[in-house]
Amino acid sequence: MASRALNRNRKVIDLSRVCFLQQRAISTVPRPYKPAAPLPSRSIPRQVSCVRSIPVRHARYSSSSSAPLLKTPLYDLHVRYDGKMVEFGGHAMPVQYADQGIGESHRYVREACGLFDVSHMVQHQFTGPTAAAFLESITPSDLKSLEPFSSTLSVLLLPTGGIVDDTIITKHDENAFYVVTNAGCRDKDLAFLSEKLKEWNAQAGEGEQVRHDVLARGLVALQGPEASKVLQSLLKPEDEALDSTLFFGQSKFATITVDGEDVPIHIARGGYTGEDGFEISIPAEQTELVVEAMLDAEDCVTKLAGLGARDSLRLEAGMCLYGHDIDENTTPVEGNLTWLVAKSRRKDANFPGASTILKQIKEGPSKRRIGLIVNGAPAREGAIIKTADGEKIGVITSGCPSPTLGKNIAMGYVEEKYKKVGTEVVVEVRGKPRQAVIAKMPFVPAKYHKSDGGSSSDSSSSSGLFSAFATGAIFASIFD
Repeated sequence: MASRALNRNRKVIDLSRVCFLQQRAISTVPRPYKPAAPLPSRSIPRQVSCVRSIPVRHARYSSSSSAPLLKTPLYDLHVRYDGKMVEFGGHAMPVQYADQGIGESHRYVREACGLFDVSHMVQHQFTGPTAAAFLESITPSDLKSLEPFSSTLSVLLLPTGGIVDDTIITKHDENAFYVVTNAGCRDKDLAFLSEKLKEWNAQAGEGEQVRHDVLARGLVALQGPEASKVLQSLLKPEDEALDSTLFFGQSKFATITVDGEDVPIHIARGGYTGEDGFEISIPAEQTELVVEAMLDAEDCVTKLAGLGARDSLRLEAGMCLYGHDIDENTTPVEGNLTWLVAKSRRKDANFPGASTILKQIKEGPSKRRIGLIVNGAPAREGAIIKTADGEKIGVITSGCPSPTLGKNIAMGYVEEKYKKVGTEVVVEVRGKPRQAVIAKMPFVPAKYHKSDGGSSSDSSSSSGLFSAFATGAIFASIFD
């Protein structure tokens, strides 16, 4: 590889002059927003390309759409590296690669460094003098108090308090915000945002309107304890050290030079795995170039990882997957995400669903998202949770064997009175009762790189986005 350089632009604030808006924005004309019906269990994923069959445990990777599958900028790379491609969120995505099983890939991310393609996520930009106020009108977040180049996990809310989608919101300045939403919710999110923005701009005064762009960029997540070394190796020796200048929940613009090409990127520290890492937004046509450089960097310690490992990692980290663990029929309080409702917003009670959500905060909801350790066979989505006496008290929303713990873990909802950690319950798995116990989340402590030198370990109350910036849950989707 040719020499590579990274130059941080500390002063960049006007996004019309930096890398995001050098990328062509996608013009969208979405259908009118309609609240979704309760989501059914997913079917076995439809295979794409010539790949081997996918185990039933990955049934969540599917789409009900009959439209042709979309391809991310890394599709050809996935095929070249023998990725097992499945349908997910309307895209052809790798569930794993031939060189590693899902459990092996999962452990490799925990021990070294994995690279995930998350380009299927939808990347938005909102600009204008009332951009913060607009986003606050559809979320329970306090964005005006958010520091520049900092991010927060949030949720788009219905008037009922139900969750349209979870999202990561990054503030670049008072008038510019970067928002990432889930691929599976693309059509309904765009319709929802279009409808709300049309109403907002119709009432805004002259010069006060908000502009919304959907950006065509690649997005990758570099995750694991070696991620910082890998990314640092692409910087010049005289550049600032990432570990002393960029912490969990922070982001920056940069330009790297790969094989003689300058590549404008956005780096955000976080992810959807519970590990330290970065989510990197890249021009679509240069995404493969950058990924190849990462795979070649630092003695080739980085390996590609797929949806299978991403799902088990986020579950160990206690992070939600939209459409399974949270949806339009659950509120942030029920989803154990009460912390997303900013204290200043609670005081003013001026966010969608405030009457329902504030009442639940005060009095408690009827159900609550919890974690479980299940004996015997793993409990999958839809499994019924009962008391020892056989009374139905809840349902499993996500579950899998934990490669890290060697136990079966799950998330689900139970009646509020059964939420206490240590409560013994029974889960019906394939018609057989299995003993289980309510467990604290995250199941595996988080290892985020924080400015105080510590690590966050309470992602049960935090997908992704951040996922873990996930996501996702915690920062599950930062540019996820």
